[in-house]
Parts: sequence; structure tokens; C-alpha cells
Amino acid sequence: MFRLGLRKWRAVSLSLGAVLLGTFGAPAGAAESKDEALLVFAAASLTNALDEIGKAYTQQTQQPVKFSFAASSALARQLESGARADVFFSADLEWMDYVQARNLVDRTTRRNVLSNRLVLVAPADSKIDLKIAPGFDLAAALCSNGRLATGDPDSVPAGKYARSALTSLGVWNDIADRLVRADNVRSALAFIARGETPLGIVYETDARVEKRVRVVDFFPADSHSPIVYPVAVTSSARPAARQFVEFLQSAPAQEIFKKYGFTTTPQR
Repeated sequence: MFRLGLRKWRAVSLSLGAVLLGTFGAPAGAAESKDEALLVFAAASLTNALDEIGKAYTQQTQQPVKFSFAASSALARQLESGARADVFFSADLEWMDYVQARNLVDRTTRRNVLSNRLVLVAPADSKIDLKIAPGFDLAAALCSNGRLATGDPDSVPAGKYARSALTSLGVWNDIADRLVRADNVRSALAFIARGETPLGIVYETDARVEKRVRVVDFFPADSHSPIVYPVAVTSSARPAARQFVEFLQSAPAQEIFKKYGFTTTPQR
């Protein structure tokens, strides 16, 4: 019985040793496995394009990728609060500047990847016909009790662009108290698609993926600051994150972005 007990003790010891070796004896960097997905914080407007790009990247590299989509403002504040992510992909320069100023991203990896256009949209069956121009009567198009859906202009990039455009066109004060302030641009899009608001302001790329809305008109490019999407590796990112950011600028990824209506932009 003693010999049997000794054999069992040796087996347990060997198993424990193997566990300890795997935990403490692995070479530096070995803990990073391709089985562990990269986590990308990305603006909500990038959802469809990045879902497809992520699949293409995983097929090519065998590296899984997961995405957390929300307003750039919300994602930036999550990073500031200590949330872990490998990549931050913003819908405007301001929120990238915000996290960079707090040393939450590696500034050497920062790139401007895409641009977009701002559009006025309505439900697909709407009869609204409106031409965007200085002083255009947006309030009348909303009718007496209608509201305008867009991202919250105090934080969400789409809403900030919208406020800038409407202000430059001289109509912001006419509709400022009639906004549906959505927490991200896709939420704003949903209000319009469901017919809960007669009009809304989103990106062209959002309008393309939602068949229940139609573009009423495009905002003049000079009515707001350029819509630029910067990307950067976070300060706590794993090495594989750099490869993903490089892939975003590759020909296959760029073709996917173009398919969804994005355009490339000069790098900063």
C-alpha cells in the first residue's frame, strides 16, 4: 500500500510540476496566444465594415478579433477608466487626441485611415424633399411635432459634425430643442428607420446599410470639419495589435471599406 501511495504521490508531483513549469517557466511572450482574440474598440459607424474585415484578417492570420462598437466618446472614456483593449478606432480626431493626451495610445502607431460624408436621411417611404443650403427650412420639414435624430452633439462625433454643419448653415437655433440625442450614430439611425423621427443626420455609410432609410441630401463638405477616422494601438496592447492596424491599411481591407462607402484619407 505504501508503494502504491508513493506512486500516486509521484504522479501528483509530476503533474503539479508541469503546471508550475507552464505557469512560471514559459519564455517571455509565450502567454500571448493566437487563440486569444484581439479586442478592438471602434466607432459604431464602422460596424459592418469591420465585421467583414475582422473575418478576413482572421482567415489570413489565424488571429481572432473581437470588436466593441459604441460612440467614440464612450470608448475613449472606457479606456480612460482602465478598460483593456488593443486598438482604438475613432470616428473623429478629437477623441483620439483625448486618449493620446492621456498616454492611452501609442502615438507612433496613429494613422488616419478613412473619411466619410454627412447626410440628411428620412424613412424610406417618406415624401420629404429638401435641398440643403444656407438657411434651408429644416424646422418646417420636421412639421409641428417632429424631431431630428442624430448623435448627442455634446459628445458623439456624428452629432458634433451635425451641429457644426447646421450652425454654419444658419439653422441650428431653429431645431436645437427638437433633437433626439442618441448615444451613438447607429442608435440615431434606428430612430429614423423605425419612423420615430421624420429626419435624422448620420453618415453616408450608415444610410447605405439600412434599407429602411433614404438619403434626402448631402451636407456640403465645407459646412463642417472633415470627417476623419484615426486608428491607433493602445498603450497596453499586445504585439499582434500592430499587425491588425497595418492590415486596416492593406488593399483587401481598403476594398472592404470602399464597398461600404468609406473613402481613404491622407495619413496624419
